[in-house]
Amino acid sequence: MENAKLRRSLTVFPLVIFGLAYMAPTTVFSTYGVVAEITKGMVPAAYIIALVGMLFTAYSYGQMVKAYPVSGSAYTFTQKAFNPHLGFLVGWVILLDYLFLPMINGLLIAIYLNAYFPSIPFSAWLIGFVLLITFVNIIGVKIATKINILLVGCQFSIIAIFTFLSIKGLLTGMGSGTLFMHSPFVNGEIPLSLVLAGSSILCLSFLGFDAVTTFSEETINPKKTIPRAIFLVALIGGGLFIAISYICQLVYPNFQAFNDPDSAALEIAMYIGGNLFQSIFLAGYITGGLASGLSAHASVSRLLYAMGRDGVLPKKIFGHIHPKFRTPTHNIILVGIFALSALFVDLVTASSFINFGALVAFTFVNLSVISHYFMREKQRDGINTLKYLILPLMGASFTIWLWTSLDLKALFLGLGWFGIGFILLLSNTKMFSKRPPELSIDSVAETEIQA
Repeated sequence: MENAKLRRSLTVFPLVIFGLAYMAPTTVFSTYGVVAEITKGMVPAAYIIALVGMLFTAYSYGQMVKAYPVSGSAYTFTQKAFNPHLGFLVGWVILLDYLFLPMINGLLIAIYLNAYFPSIPFSAWLIGFVLLITFVNIIGVKIATKINILLVGCQFSIIAIFTFLSIKGLLTGMGSGTLFMHSPFVNGEIPLSLVLAGSSILCLSFLGFDAVTTFSEETINPKKTIPRAIFLVALIGGGLFIAISYICQLVYPNFQAFNDPDSAALEIAMYIGGNLFQSIFLAGYITGGLASGLSAHASVSRLLYAMGRDGVLPKKIFGHIHPKFRTPTHNIILVGIFALSALFVDLVTASSFINFGALVAFTFVNLSVISHYFMREKQRDGINTLKYLILPLMGASFTIWLWTSLDLKALFLGLGWFGIGFILLLSNTKMFSKRPPELSIDSVAETEIQA
């Protein structure tokens, strides 16, 4: 039916479940070891700083959804609140996140499997993972998208067992032997710069908290429901990350003793639950990583296809569809090759690459609130100054502050990527003389290739 519309049925609870599923609560284990080393054991404090910045940004997402309730992303908000040219550049930077997500999934899975099976080289696990997700995406097998509650339930089960075993161990004298310790939060001997450096990496844990905006057209009263859901997802997810990292610090306070900081959570799982729990923990982690890797690989290949089809990228390469499999095989293979860059990149740098794009996007969401409400609509009286200037400005300041603490290699790569986008924008707009092409970022996860 041509006049068919999406059914509005979603409320806050299912939206929060979806947001938490997208964020993946077990992501707290991915970077725990490296951030523990960087912050000298102050991972919970680093998470608190990251959470504060994300809550301000979540507030700004909510405000922009009220203005544009049809769909939402930093790309759309910047395009509407500022201009299409700046929107294109923000969207181009966001593309960096999509490109690196399959790579970091492969990197993490290879790190953990190599730690558990050290006789098999890291490179073998990584290449095997990339070949698997590339092959599956080429033949066009669809990944189920309606099992979010089950996925969240599985992750919370692993976290619950981890927490139970940790507390049980602490009560019997394991680790610090206490449930209360202030040093993970306040330690005058640790420079704030180290905690900030950790926070800039931990922004990776919050990726996807804004994903609920894509359900605006299926939500009851989206102008109220979506902002609440976004804020709750960020708050609940952040609270969970703080609590788990605190428990990790209590049960394994000697972060310097990790054999490999990249797979520290696996060592902690062994310490608190022995071989059995370590195996369960690894199986759950790998399953989640494979699902995430397949989805991320499929999404970015289809985004590249949309950009090729619309002429943003060379159509002959990026707009190609395989006649038999009906999938964008050129893009899938290119993303697979790109994912192999994990052979030469460490976890800190890889996380910083993704966070470069995320922090730029978050900054412009905050600035979009100021541009749309405070500048354009001139809502400047009384409480409106707080809502549409001070709060988003604080959010932008936080994200810029974290952005300056990123790994230098990531900053240079990110700026280089921005430069490529700027040149592409000049070319596609004939030196800004016409409107830039649209980027299909908002619907990337839902894009299907038609014959």
